[in-house]
Amino acid sequence: MRCHEVDYQVLGDDMQIVEVGLDPGETVIAEAGAMNYMEDGITFEAKMGDGSEVGGGMMNKLLGAGKRMLTGESIFMTHFTNQAPVKRKVAFAGPYPGKIIPVDLSKIGEELTCQKDAFLCAALGTKIDITFTKRFGVGLFGGEGFILQRLQGDGMAFIHAGGTVIHRELRNEKLLVDTGCIVAFTPGIEYDIQSVGGLKSMVFGGEGLFLARLSGTGTVMLQSLPFSRMADRILRNAPSAGGSRKGEGSILGGLGGLLNGDNR
Repeated sequence: MRCHEVDYQVLGDDMQIVEVGLDPGETVIAEAGAMNYMEDGITFEAKMGDGSEVGGGMMNKLLGAGKRMLTGESIFMTHFTNQAPVKRKVAFAGPYPGKIIPVDLSKIGEELTCQKDAFLCAALGTKIDITFTKRFGVGLFGGEGFILQRLQGDGMAFIHAGGTVIHRELRNEKLLVDTGCIVAFTPGIEYDIQSVGGLKSMVFGGEGLFLARLSGTGTVMLQSLPFSRMADRILRNAPSAGGSRKGEGSILGGLGGLLNGDNR
């Protein structure tokens, strides 16, 4: 199934949205809850599946829904269709601060492998599937578990990443990356892990026990602020159940709170 040809515009800086323009009859699929706003004439419907299973029947849809459950996503995807006689727009936003990355799948071999929560929306006809990491060690220590998402098609897809996004072009090269910083990679890139080095580096280096090793020829997309890192920092500095809180970067944090009128 050929993908619908949609227009788009990415708006904003650190809290971006992507505004997708739909001609009459065109459809864009998205994760549940990703829609920000839509113009009059666009209708939406929650469906089991991404719409690429033409003629596949209910069993294919159930299989696709089961795969999505493994990634922790909703078994339903929302289909937004322009029912108006003129072009209309619908916009989608990421769930946390970061960047939206437009990807023309037709220009990268019609396939993209990404972390399981990176997908935001795509033109109808894009197949949203899962792929299992090939090696047990990668799944166990690689930060994203055994399951990654695979997007296939010949149209536009949009993924979301935290912080700043960097594109690295590898030409039969190797790149070591923090496991949580990988957003996506194109065909031709192999994904593996390796230990960080000696025992002292593992315990005191602050980089975890393993790094991801990306090798081959293709494009790698990296994020500067994985959501897990941001959430961990927030939790470490959030008030405890007793109401106390930690000072950020200073032993005088408690005193600073008193001076600011915080008597907890």
